[in-house]
Amino acid sequence: MPGIKDVAARAGVSVATVSRALNRHPSVSEDARARVLAAVEELGYRPNAVARSLRTDQTRTLGLVISDVLNPYFTELARAVEEEARALGYSVIIGNADERPDLQDHHIRNLRDRRIDGLLVSPTDGGTPLLLDTARAGTPVVFVDRWIPGADDVDVPVVRSDGRDAVRELVAHLHRLGHRRLAIIAGPAATTTGSERVEAFREALAAHGLELPDAYIGQGDFQAESGRRATERFLDLPEPPEAVFAADNLMALGALDAVRSRGLRVPHDIALAAFDDIPWFVHTDPPVTAIAQPTGELGRAAVRALVDRIEGRAARSVTLPARLVVRRSCGEDGPDTGTGPENGTDPQKRSNP
Repeated sequence: MPGIKDVAARAGVSVATVSRALNRHPSVSEDARARVLAAVEELGYRPNAVARSLRTDQTRTLGLVISDVLNPYFTELARAVEEEARALGYSVIIGNADERPDLQDHHIRNLRDRRIDGLLVSPTDGGTPLLLDTARAGTPVVFVDRWIPGADDVDVPVVRSDGRDAVRELVAHLHRLGHRRLAIIAGPAATTTGSERVEAFREALAAHGLELPDAYIGQGDFQAESGRRATERFLDLPEPPEAVFAADNLMALGALDAVRSRGLRVPHDIALAAFDDIPWFVHTDPPVTAIAQPTGELGRAAVRALVDRIEGRAARSVTLPARLVVRRSCGEDGPDTGTGPENGTDPQKRSNP
């Protein structure tokens, strides 16, 4: 196996220059860097990451702890994180919290033991003290999608989307279609996304003179089964809602199952909309109207913020807008008028409704 001395000989430079070139040191000229990289490619040289981490106190590794790897939203987020990290010269170790705080803490401890350079976290169920303690101890941390109280106190950037405008647009859309009894399947109140989406929905209803009765709030946990249970309860009410807004994609799929198990149809018997657009929604019958987050850009922005923090640059919080994707699950007429997830799986025309 070729070593660093072989690379130096092939490139016609010193071993020290090879080391500096591979670590992007500014003192290395572009010509020398190009010769080193060419020699690395020709020889198939692979630096010893363990030895390099001992010299530089860096492993060029990021940790990512996501709330639920089975949720297509987080799967797409993890993919974007890994791609951006690789482009910046970092590897990623992923831990799946499965919406469990104890499992989240388990992954964080393991990642710290592996001497990661920084940590990306989408906190589950409001987070735990270990998250902020990790940031206080000096590990660079960035919250993505969700965050926890106290993030500002320890200067942890938050990269997230803002869905309030999209929720307002959705409620206005439902109102135009004639729906007045609107219900929501909410995520866990302890999570920022869970509480924020209910608040945005309630405010949007109030703008149209509508209320959100307690009976029209179904408590979910961002899992499909909770969406099914909440929808069954809605359907058992003396006056069921005319439309259900599921605050995440898996709960929407559970809601769809519940409606079909009763022999009912969407949207003829009840309308359905969701937060978090996913590729599957264009293939359901009918295609589901949804609020899409810029998932890929959130993942990429989170990595850039974390690498900025690791490499000593200023890192700021980032908020990106979500958007409404109009399809046919709420009683819309005609072809789909919105777009699908940004990964390009939706064949419909790309334009805002």
